[in-house]
Amino acid sequence: MKPDLRLEKSLWRQGYQRVVGIDEVGRGALAGPVTVVGVLLQPGLEKVPPKLKEVRDSKKLTFRQREALYPPLTRASCLSWAAASSSARVIDQVGIVKAIERAIKQVVRKLSPVDFLILDGGLSISWPLEQRSLVKADEKIFSVAAASVIAKVRRDRWMVHYHSLYPVYNFKRHKGYGTKEHCQALETLGFCRIHRQTFKSYWQRK
Repeated sequence: MKPDLRLEKSLWRQGYQRVVGIDEVGRGALAGPVTVVGVLLQPGLEKVPPKLKEVRDSKKLTFRQREALYPPLTRASCLSWAAASSSARVIDQVGIVKAIERAIKQVVRKLSPVDFLILDGGLSISWPLEQRSLVKADEKIFSVAAASVIAKVRRDRWMVHYHSLYPVYNFKRHKGYGTKEHCQALETLGFCRIHRQTFKSYWQRK
């Protein structure tokens, strides 16, 4: 399935000009931030530019495909984008749902004014801003798919950086998710600074 512009075009016709697709990466990880990206397309865009036709839900792409798409996406004249993250410490303080909401609000402020949000899955924010949450939006809606690719690349790069600081956890391989290798390292070594301590019960069940 290729994401398309049908929903964005429908919203533009209804008068919503600044429509932002939102996605997050890192919700289920045991370490590192949760990263949110918003993509604001140029209103009235008729079709996906040829250089962006391979944009998909980031989970459907390989590492090399995501890295190849990142430069043309982030430099494309037909869109604006913004990113925000909530750290492991924030996630432990307020919970993953509120941490994601905080990051979404930061993204909206950076792209303001915003008329309408398209959010993936169960995402939402408690703001007087019109929004629609759609299951698998990152597979269907171009702006959300684009957001998912940018968010994935940015978060993965952060996790490679953290690997240089804490190489014993091998963050560059699993990016902080609960793989068998990662959980075994946690059993042996315990937490480092970027682990989410409130996720302890999850990895102990692995």
